[in-house]
Amino acid sequence: MSDASVWTALADPHRRVIVGLLLERPRPVGEIVEACGLSQPSTSKHLRVLRDAGLVRVRQDAQRRVYALDPAPIAELDAWLAPYRKLWNSSLDALGHRLDETAPKEPPDHSQAPISKD
Repeated sequence: MSDASVWTALADPHRRVIVGLLLERPRPVGEIVEACGLSQPSTSKHLRVLRDAGLVRVRQDAQRRVYALDPAPIAELDAWLAPYRKLWNSSLDALGHRLDETAPKEPPDHSQAPISKD
């Protein structure tokens, strides 16, 4: 992954929320403003950063601007992360096997435990 603007754009939590909203479906700016709880100017600034990074596209629909997620940069991020995901998965698999080896063979029987009347 060579384009740092995608990483920079996704570093902001508000922009990640916007990307999450657009993952569901394209949305007009007003809906994004309402869902994020930000002001319209602040939301527009975040959308501009996402658009400049190539993460979202905008189309005019009468008087509204409708934003949609562009999957290409996300696919590039996914491809870049693939080797790391393999590393994480193998580490998690090894941890799972180790936990399986150390787990008690039979669950404890709590049905006979005395009940406290305090």
